[in-house]
Amino acid sequence: MTMDLIEKLPGMTDNDLGTLVSNAERLAQTGTAKQQQAAQAMLPAIQAEVAKRHALKPAKRAPRTGRKTAAGLRVA
Repeated sequence: MTMDLIEKLPGMTDNDLGTLVSNAERLAQTGTAKQQQAAQAMLPAIQAEVAKRHALKPAKRAPRTGRKTAAGLRVA
């Protein structure tokens, strides 16, 4: 089961991956012994996929405040 889910990580949407990491972190802390063991085994792979996606996303640019014209005046 664990390996099947790990293999599906690249195909998951960002929202699904976010939900999965939240659930795995919660179960690692408060689940049954079997749930904690499974969550702890999967968390490194899940977190690696999240980090990989974060690194691939382009950095957000700050919004433009206006343009300068040739005379140096700002145009809104």
